[in-house]
Amino acid sequence: MAKPKRTSSKKKKGTARVSDASNLVIVESPAKAKTINKFLGKDYQVEASMGHVRDLPKSRMGVDIENDFTPEYIISPKNIKTAKHLKASAEGKISVYLATDPDREGEAISWHLAHIFSEANKDLRIHRVEFNEITRDAVLEAFQHPREIAINLVNAQQARRVLDRIVGYQLSPLLWKKVGRGLSAGRVQSVALRFIVDREREIRKFVPQEYWTLDARLSSVDGPEQEKTFLSRLSRIGSEKPVLPDAVETEKVKKELEGLPFEVAKIDKTEKRRRPQAPYTTSKLQQESYTRIGFSSANTMRIAQRLYEGVELGSEGSVGLITYMRTDSVNVAVSAQKEAAQFITEKFGADYLPKEPPVYKSRKSAQEAHEAIRPTSAYRTPDSLKEFLAEDELKLYELIWRKFIASQMVPAVDEVTSILILAGEKFWFKTTGTRNVFPGFSAAFGEIRTERDTAKDGEDDTPEVSEVPELKVGQKLKLLELPGEQHFTKPPARFNDASLVRLLEEKGIGRPSTYAPTISTLLDRDYCERKGGALMPTELGETVTDLLVQYFPKVLEAEFTALMEEELDEVEEGKIEWKKVLYDFSGPFNELLAKAREEMKNFKQEAVPTEYKCDTCGKFLVIKFGRFGKFLACSGFPDCKYTRSIPTGFFCPEPGCGGELVKRKAKGRRSFYGCSNYPRCTYVTNNLPKKEDESSSAPQDAQRPQGQ
Repeated sequence: MAKPKRTSSKKKKGTARVSDASNLVIVESPAKAKTINKFLGKDYQVEASMGHVRDLPKSRMGVDIENDFTPEYIISPKNIKTAKHLKASAEGKISVYLATDPDREGEAISWHLAHIFSEANKDLRIHRVEFNEITRDAVLEAFQHPREIAINLVNAQQARRVLDRIVGYQLSPLLWKKVGRGLSAGRVQSVALRFIVDREREIRKFVPQEYWTLDARLSSVDGPEQEKTFLSRLSRIGSEKPVLPDAVETEKVKKELEGLPFEVAKIDKTEKRRRPQAPYTTSKLQQESYTRIGFSSANTMRIAQRLYEGVELGSEGSVGLITYMRTDSVNVAVSAQKEAAQFITEKFGADYLPKEPPVYKSRKSAQEAHEAIRPTSAYRTPDSLKEFLAEDELKLYELIWRKFIASQMVPAVDEVTSILILAGEKFWFKTTGTRNVFPGFSAAFGEIRTERDTAKDGEDDTPEVSEVPELKVGQKLKLLELPGEQHFTKPPARFNDASLVRLLEEKGIGRPSTYAPTISTLLDRDYCERKGGALMPTELGETVTDLLVQYFPKVLEAEFTALMEEELDEVEEGKIEWKKVLYDFSGPFNELLAKAREEMKNFKQEAVPTEYKCDTCGKFLVIKFGRFGKFLACSGFPDCKYTRSIPTGFFCPEPGCGGELVKRKAKGRRSFYGCSNYPRCTYVTNNLPKKEDESSSAPQDAQRPQGQ
C-alpha cells in the first residue's frame, strides 16, 4: 500500500493525542478502532465516532416541512466533545478514510463526518472505505480501493429518517395529549404492535373444536414367537378422510373394525434429499438464535456486534470473527467458499462437498453487494475459541459457524417408507418411517428444527415410527389394540421474537437493523410484555393500536408500510428522488392528523368511579389512563395527588396480611406483582396464580420467586 507523505503540523494543546500518522481513519466503535489500528500500521491513526456525530435534534422535529423537507442537522451536546476531538485529529493529515459500517446508516454517518471535516478544511482528501469483515486481508483490500460516498444510500437513509420524524414527532405528542405522557408511535413499531394485538384477539375469539384420531396397534408376526408391534393411523374410510368428532363416533368405527382382517396393501420406498439452508441473514439469525439457544433479538445483535468488531485471540491479536451482522443477503465471497470447501474435504471427506459451490437466492429487496453472516475463517472452529469467548458469545458463534459450513455441503439423503394397510374393504391405515441414508450437511449442523406457529388442526398427522417393520405386500397382520385419542384444535400461538421477526421480513416491513430495536421499543413503552417467551399486548398497547387504526388506518397497513420500504430501496438504487417519497406521504398523513386532533377520544380526561377510597384524604378513587395503562387516582385531584395500581383480584398469600396483589414496574420496566401493603409487606411474584374457580380470588399457589 502506497503511503502518502505527511505534511508537517503542530498539535494544539488540549485537542487530540500526538500522532505521526499521515492519515486519519474513522470507524464507529472503539472496539473496531482497536482491531483495525493493528492492521494498518503507524501511518494511520484510527479514531471512533461513537455512531452519529451529526444528526437531527432530539428536542424538536428538526425538519422544515414547509420548506422542501429541509432537515436541520446539528452536533448534539453529548457529541460536541467527540466532534472537536475528530476535527483536531484531522489537523495536519493528508487524507481521512471513513470506514463506518457497510449499510445505509453507516453511509450516512460517513456523509455527516465528511461535512464536518470539509467545513474545517476544504482541501482535506476524504475517502470512503467499505469492508464486510474485520480481518487483515479484507481491511487492507478496502484501503487499496477507496471510493466516493454513495449519495443514493445517504438519501435513502435521509428519507427514512425524515419519514420517521414526520410520523413519530407528530403522532407521539397526539398520544401524550389523548392518552399519557411518554408514549410513542412509529411507522414500523406501530405495525408490529398491530400484529401482536390482532393475534391476541384471534386467540381470545378462538373456540376449541374436539376431534379424535384412531390408531391400530398391529403385529407383524402371527404366532407364538415374540411379537413385533407398531402403530398405524386410520387415514381414510373408503375415499374420504375419517371424521371422528367425539368419543361416540370413534367407538362406532372401532366396533366396525373389530374382527376385520388387516393386510399390507402397499409399500412405497422413496429417497428424499434435504438441502441445506442458506447462511444466515440478520432476520434468520435472530429467529434461530431464539428457537435454538433462547436469545432475544436484542441480545443476539449485541453479541453479534462483539463478534464482528473483534475478539482478542491471544498471540493472534484482535480479530473480527464474523462478517457484518446487519444484512439481508445470502451471498458468500468466492474466497470464503474455497476455504470452506477445503475445510469440509479435510474434516468430513470429499463425499460431503458438492461439485459446484451452492448458490442461494436472496429476497427481492436484498442488497446483493453484501454478504451473508458467516465466520471470517472456516478453520476458526468453535472448539478452538472456547478459551477466548464468553459462554453466550461461543453459543452464537457456533450457530453461525455450523450454519455456514452446512450451507456449503451436499444435501442429506433419507429413505422414506410409507406403508398402507387395508382393514376389511374400506378402512385404510398408514404408517410412515424415515431412515437417514447419508447425513450430508446435517453432519455439521444437525437436524434443522422448523417452528410451527399454528397446528394444522384435524390433519392426518401420520405418526412416524422409529423403526419401520419389515413387511411384504399381502402380508396378514394381527390387530392387538385400537387406541383412540382425544384432541382439541389449538389457537394460533402468540408471537415471540422469532415468529414476529419472520413475519416482519415476509411482509417487507423494516430492515435488518430495525427488527431488534422495534421489539425492544414495544417492551420499553409497555405496549407489550413477555409471557414466557411470548409477546403479549398490554391494555395500553391495545388502546394505542385501536386509536391509530381508527384515525391512521393507512399508516398501520402492512401493505402500505411495505410499499414505503420498496420506495426507500428505489431511492437507494437512484430510481426515485428521495423528497418525492416525503411529498407523497405527508399530504394524506397531514389530513388524517388534523382530523385526529379534533376527533380522537381523550382517555386522560376519563375518570371511572370505584368503591376504593383514598389512603390520604378518604375520597373515592377513580380509574384513569396513563403511560402504563389504567391506574387508580384520587377523585380529589389536583388537591390530592394519591395514586395506586389497580388490584388484580388476588389477595396476598402472606399470613395475616390482607393486602391485594397489584401490578408494578421494576427498574428496566420489568413487570411483576406486589402486595398493596408495601412497604409493610414485601411479597412479590412474577406471575399471578391460576384460578381454579373463576369466583375465587384467593391465590392458593402463589409463590415467592427466586432471587426476590
